[in-house]
Amino acid sequence: MSAVPKFAASRSFHTELKNRINAYFEESGKEQTGTASLFVKAIVLTVAFVALYVHVVFFTPTALLAVVECALMGAVGSAIGFNVMHDGAHGSFSKSKWINQFAAFTLNVMGGNSFMWNMKHNLIHHMYTNVDGFDDDIDAQPWLRLSATQPRHRFHRFQHLYFWFFYALLFIAWIFFMDYQKYFKGKIGEVPIKKMTATDQGVFWGFKVLHLFLFMAMPIYLVGFWAWLVGFVVFGCVAGFCLSLVFQLAHTVEHAAFPVPHETTNKLEDEWAIHQIKTTANFATDNKVISWLVGGLNFQVEHHLFPKISHVHYPAISKIIKQMCQEFNIEYIEYPKMRYAVASHVSFLRQMGRA
Repeated sequence: MSAVPKFAASRSFHTELKNRINAYFEESGKEQTGTASLFVKAIVLTVAFVALYVHVVFFTPTALLAVVECALMGAVGSAIGFNVMHDGAHGSFSKSKWINQFAAFTLNVMGGNSFMWNMKHNLIHHMYTNVDGFDDDIDAQPWLRLSATQPRHRFHRFQHLYFWFFYALLFIAWIFFMDYQKYFKGKIGEVPIKKMTATDQGVFWGFKVLHLFLFMAMPIYLVGFWAWLVGFVVFGCVAGFCLSLVFQLAHTVEHAAFPVPHETTNKLEDEWAIHQIKTTANFATDNKVISWLVGGLNFQVEHHLFPKISHVHYPAISKIIKQMCQEFNIEYIEYPKMRYAVASHVSFLRQMGRA
């Protein structure tokens, strides 16, 4: 196994930035966790998802309406992931630890696993963003080449055309293959996962069985295999595409960096905070509808620097971070429109497929 890379020792930027962000919350008197509006949003999204599930499974709507409802389930399910699970898993949804755990456990009900997510996302992705071999989010090999350090195959020349197909399959592959792969291999990329306790094991297998019952066994029994298969594929593909696109727009775009550790020292060029800014991009931060739907993950720079601050505060702290970047002459990557970020992502895929 390759040794995990080290960051540059200087932390002057990060220290000053934390001081300014802490001062903002002290002066404003605001908590760093979610507000009442976030709790309301969580309830609205959860009720909408349950209502769609109950109607499509127990009330057997017409085929067309069922497909539409399954697509909506995929969109609402991804919104729950962005707004509820994501903040909960980072401990920023609420001041209460058990409420955060409850919010994070929505992933388990959907078929994922919060333990694996914590290892893959919170600990590895947020530490070694865009570092090939360590950041699992840029490892879609051999189907997609997402870093210049990855091997290039001839079919990658077309990845900017076919990427949407694999993005749509992400959620289905995640819950039926990727979690189990990590579980049995005992590592994520080059990083070993920590030992799972008896509780972790019980949660992993217990919720996997619950998911199979709720999203496979019971629907098949009530509506039949083929109706279930069509509905589940529609649901899974919509959820997968939404999840993939939002996270990929944050890191795999033209202006984002993909740092490589020094061959001898195994050190990365920048301190951790500057590394996060250089490898991350924002998009459509003035669009309140997009911000609401994606749980503030269009403010990805703010999220990577302060993952334990709820996304409801990102618009405010982004001003502080931008000012700091100007003072320290650090490029703050931001696309004013979502379509610009999508275009940059497609262009990046084309470059990676041909260079």
